[in-house]
Amino acid sequence: MKKNSLFRSLLTAAVLSVISLSFTSCDNEDSGPSGAYAENGVFVVNEGNFGYPTSSLSYYNKGTQEVQNNIFKKENQDRPLGDVAQSMAFHGDRAFIVVNNSNKIEVVNRYTFKSEGVIEGLSGPRYFVALNGNKGYVTEWLPSNPDWSYNNGRVSVIDLNTFTVLKTIQVGLQPEKLLIAGGKVYVTNSGGSTITVISTVTDAIEKNISVTHGPNSLVLDKNNALWVLSSGFKNWQADPSTYSAAALTKIITTANEVTGTYTFPEVSAGASKLVQSGAKDALYYSYGGKVYRQPIASESLSHTMVIDKNFYGIGVDPETGYIYGGDANGFTGDGTVYVYNTEGTKVTEFRVGIAPNGFVFN
Repeated sequence: MKKNSLFRSLLTAAVLSVISLSFTSCDNEDSGPSGAYAENGVFVVNEGNFGYPTSSLSYYNKGTQEVQNNIFKKENQDRPLGDVAQSMAFHGDRAFIVVNNSNKIEVVNRYTFKSEGVIEGLSGPRYFVALNGNKGYVTEWLPSNPDWSYNNGRVSVIDLNTFTVLKTIQVGLQPEKLLIAGGKVYVTNSGGSTITVISTVTDAIEKNISVTHGPNSLVLDKNNALWVLSSGFKNWQADPSTYSAAALTKIITTANEVTGTYTFPEVSAGASKLVQSGAKDALYYSYGGKVYRQPIASESLSHTMVIDKNFYGIGVDPETGYIYGGDANGFTGDGTVYVYNTEGTKVTEFRVGIAPNGFVFN
């Protein structure tokens, strides 16, 4: 009897162990995000035509190579996204879509794209970054003057619980892209020649760093160095002798000091759309209507032309290293996205909405 009892005890323990493993396996399978847009894919921000609610978002599934267009409208009861989708950023399970000419940020679940709210009361918003689940920052240009000149722009501090503006911070002319590093917000003032540094603790300006004129984009590399791309000074109504060349500027964030300026050779050529590789060891950007790559380890401008094509938007897949380029096709209809491997050979292309200007990777 004791043997049978022991056998039954061992059998029961084994069955319970199998059941436990089964439930654990189910839990693991269900622990990941779920939704129509939770798979490994690429979101394309389609700017649309200025003055019309034709902006949209497209989703490209890298596994199936299927494209879904107008996903915001599809998931939100046929409601249009708005007038000029400028950019989109992820934080946690949310996506923040900055709609420039509609003066708002649409907040959606990043896996379902169902609306969670709208941040309003903005003026010409451009780019957004979240510090955490409670606070974010957005750059704003503010309205132009009657002579089309601009006053200084601002950064608005956003409460991500109530979707309201907590505070506004005046920065330089035409603030564009921004990022957070080491408890600071770094803001590119594209209409001037400074990077504004804001404390995320006090939300006050700590410093303005001088760089080449026209800083428009920036990234933080694997060594926590900040790279800023500037277009240089170009006034097409002025004497070309007044132009200045584009440049890359390297800033050490621990001291917020410039440690290198790599000036481009052609004074009349502009530079924009700075992004980086997934390993954060190489920079990609548009210069003179072509796409170039610059290794961060290089101590001089040693960039290599990768794609001989001018794009309206550029992105680099952090997993594959593939380069995505958005072609606006003259703003006369749907745009085209071209995908290239790391050597610049085209892999595929697909149609999206009007004026694809940016990419966000799942």
